[in-house]
Amino acid sequence: MKAITLNLAVKDIKETIKYYQKNFDFEVQMLVDESKTIFDTQIKEELNYVWAMIHKDNVSLMLQSIESLKEDVGDFFQNLGASLTMYIEVENVDELYLKIKDKVTIYKEIETTWYGQKEFYIKDINGYILGFTSKNS
Repeated sequence: MKAITLNLAVKDIKETIKYYQKNFDFEVQMLVDESKTIFDTQIKEELNYVWAMIHKDNVSLMLQSIESLKEDVGDFFQNLGASLTMYIEVENVDELYLKIKDKVTIYKEIETTWYGQKEFYIKDINGYILGFTSKNS
């Protein structure tokens, strides 16, 4: 295997991208509109997007509208959100926590775990749980 990239079913591609840009400095790598003929790297408000790839450093996420995902793979899921959690290692978890704590929904406050990691969890605007960690120093 070479890589795993999560493909998240989301309610609104544009709003989800803006959330990840604002809070975590993600950048758009590619956007696909509903006609599947327009491929952009910048959001155009007049278009309705069905898929996007965003990235930050070595982390990439695919975002796909619920309707588009159902077209691709069928109606296999009932609800968005916490069918998985993402556990993301960052350089400085304290710095990230202070940057975003008032802008996101904190699911679990920052703490040092019994296994030596300092971490906190948030719930994103689609209900996905993201854990952020760095070694406790």
